[in-house]
Amino acid sequence: MTGKRISARRKGSYGIDAPYLLPIPVLFIGVSIASGIAWHAAWPLISALLIGVCIGCGWHTSRRGKFVVWGKLLNQLHLRGDERILDVGCGRGAVLLMAAQHLTTGRAVGIDLWNRGDQSGNSSKATLRNAVAEGVADRVEVQTADMTALPFAENSFDLVVSNVAIHNINNRLGRERAIEQAARVLRPGGRLLIADIKAVDEYLEQLAKLGMVDIAHYGLGWRMWWSGPWMSTRLVMATKPLAC
Repeated sequence: MTGKRISARRKGSYGIDAPYLLPIPVLFIGVSIASGIAWHAAWPLISALLIGVCIGCGWHTSRRGKFVVWGKLLNQLHLRGDERILDVGCGRGAVLLMAAQHLTTGRAVGIDLWNRGDQSGNSSKATLRNAVAEGVADRVEVQTADMTALPFAENSFDLVVSNVAIHNINNRLGRERAIEQAARVLRPGGRLLIADIKAVDEYLEQLAKLGMVDIAHYGLGWRMWWSGPWMSTRLVMATKPLAC
């Protein structure tokens, strides 16, 4: 084992998640404050405060919380350092590069379609720049690929991870296909960790159908609240059986 414990502190630049959604609550805050002043009423100001708290939750999760949570998750895996790791929907590399820091002779591969609506400044070049900043460029590879049709052979990876990405597929069949693909590329005995804000029950059902074992799930706590507890992140874990 490498024995490494990776810090949540980052040297790269990881942008803001779902940046195009920010103007909407900011607009509501402005309207609420203006209404409270105009009507001499307290409830619009209370509404503005609550919306501000929601924005604060999302901001913390995007800028700090997800790094703390994933840092702990990866540390708990006790990786040897020679694994091949796949990050499905890697974005600018928040999880991908933390995983790569646990490797010595292994390889961390990230795939994405680089939608900037999912993350500000999202691009393969931004991810590679972050890989250099984090000192893991020699262990990292990124590809443009669809998570429903992964361009890898069966049994290619020891670990597959995904952070709040699969739910962006807008139909259940597509999400099930993404789970199927993630399981397909895992080696027997390989592990799967998926964090997401919705469709988690679908993932659990699909993993069971695929014959995965040690399936479990739990909430990731307040550090992964995207807009308060009503949009919290859950982690799904599973292992590919050795008999596969």
